[in-house]
Amino acid sequence: MKLIVGLGNVGKEYENTRHNVGFMVLDSLGLEFSLEKKFQAYVAEREIKGEKCLFLKPTTYMNLSGLAVQKVSDYYHISLNDILIIQDDLDLPFGKIKIKSKGSSGGHNGLKSIFSSLHSEEIARLKIGISHDKEIDTVDYVLGHFSAKEVQYFDENKLLFANIIESFVFNGIEKTMSLYNTR
Repeated sequence: MKLIVGLGNVGKEYENTRHNVGFMVLDSLGLEFSLEKKFQAYVAEREIKGEKCLFLKPTTYMNLSGLAVQKVSDYYHISLNDILIIQDDLDLPFGKIKIKSKGSSGGHNGLKSIFSSLHSEEIARLKIGISHDKEIDTVDYVLGHFSAKEVQYFDENKLLFANIIESFVFNGIEKTMSLYNTR
């Protein structure tokens, strides 16, 4: 079983904000989520060519994302190698994708929480660039809304996201990195 986690914040006021990239990617895939209170998350299931995959949108808000990820991974006995986190990245230009197998949080509070809860930084990530306007406070920037054109990016690239996730499920993170980090 694989666990695909989209990071974001719940609530209408956070829809289409830069920090909700993970939620937006999962939403673009047409999954049907249900609220699972015991996990503090919205959860969807989908088989990808016979492999069961859980898709998770934590309801704990970004800074406590690790609580939901830990609950699900413990309950289903999912190893760290079978988890993929989808996140925003300030240091990448808008829409640029980078896949990593491990590394620091880079200051991302959602990742800090996950690393703390799972006691490891060796967790695969799909990072999607949101750019960074250094004239705007970082918190205000990441909680700011995408333009209508930027929101379209997620729908226009849903096949790319699905292909990256499928590659992670079947090829692992190293092969997925070699296939998609050259874009």
